[in-house]
Amino acid sequence: MSRSDIYYWKCDRPAAFHGTQARSEADTVMDSQLREELLGYFDAKVVELTPGAGQGNHLTWNVEVDGKAMFVRVENGPENDGHLAVESALLDRVHAAGVVTPRVFGCDATRSRVSFAWQALERIAAPDLNHWFKRGELAVTSIAFEIGVAVAKWQAITFDGFGILEWFAQSSVRYEGREIPESHKGLCGPHSAYADYFHLRLDEHLQFLSKRGFLTNADEILAEIENHRTLLDMVPGCLVHKDLALWNILGTGQQICAFIDFDDSIAGDAMDDLSLLACFHDVAFLQRAFEGYQSVRALPENHLRRFWLHLLRNMIVKAVIRVGAGYFDRNDGFFLIGSGSSGSNLREMTLSRLALALRGLREGSGLDILSP
Repeated sequence: MSRSDIYYWKCDRPAAFHGTQARSEADTVMDSQLREELLGYFDAKVVELTPGAGQGNHLTWNVEVDGKAMFVRVENGPENDGHLAVESALLDRVHAAGVVTPRVFGCDATRSRVSFAWQALERIAAPDLNHWFKRGELAVTSIAFEIGVAVAKWQAITFDGFGILEWFAQSSVRYEGREIPESHKGLCGPHSAYADYFHLRLDEHLQFLSKRGFLTNADEILAEIENHRTLLDMVPGCLVHKDLALWNILGTGQQICAFIDFDDSIAGDAMDDLSLLACFHDVAFLQRAFEGYQSVRALPENHLRRFWLHLLRNMIVKAVIRVGAGYFDRNDGFFLIGSGSSGSNLREMTLSRLALALRGLREGSGLDILSP
């Protein structure tokens, strides 16, 4: 299916919030299908599967294919989405730009033999960085700098159009499951103007939060975004990870081993990924990330207001997911909630960041207002 009418997959997909709840026992019935699929795809003699530790909206397995370690992700949503193929191509491009990513061993998103899409990746023998952060064992100063460096490197990848990336042929006919010759393949954004993507489902998101009693100032937010609409006039769109967070980076407490989960990536604004870091971190973290970014490329024009504008948009989306998926009812065993905190703390932090982003956009504030 096309994602041209989607701003963010997890909350805007037809099966909204699919994969955000605890896994059911019924998921285990896919083991035999997945094993047979991998045996055939890799022409293997033995495939061994054990449940994976992924915390995203995919089912995951640790797999041994004739003794070769792999990490397999499965998308089994009812939309028959094949976006794992797009992400597989992106991982290769990001790696070529000088950023560490897992190697892609195989992917089949056609659902021609099984009812789900799957992707087999190099298994990185390291937890995500949030593991170390929650334990107070992450070298934050150096890690934040290296994250900024990586963002600047993958921004060397640019695209025609804006929004969630899709396959297009040279004739601009959308890829719909049919084979396109390699010479005609290309990843593009489906929107001709970035503002069209940025405003996609914005009213719907704000109405949802208002009806659920989470927001009381939706009109104020819309008015401030409209006041800064000219910030959305840009060409071309650069690669934006769109889910940049410590749980999507693998490594030790001192070193990054791989950036993962590019399946929400878009062609968009240079300040978007840096603003995503501000959804979770303080001024010291952001300053180091900015320094890392600037060690590779200069900050864009109007970077601070663009930063706050995108923080505001990203926090709206995160609020929709957190409200809709019941994240505020969870405890600190959940990856989003810090040690010793609760779902109510996450709710307060979400509201606080929304207010901070709105203030930063209105006043053109510096990063210092992110101080604890």
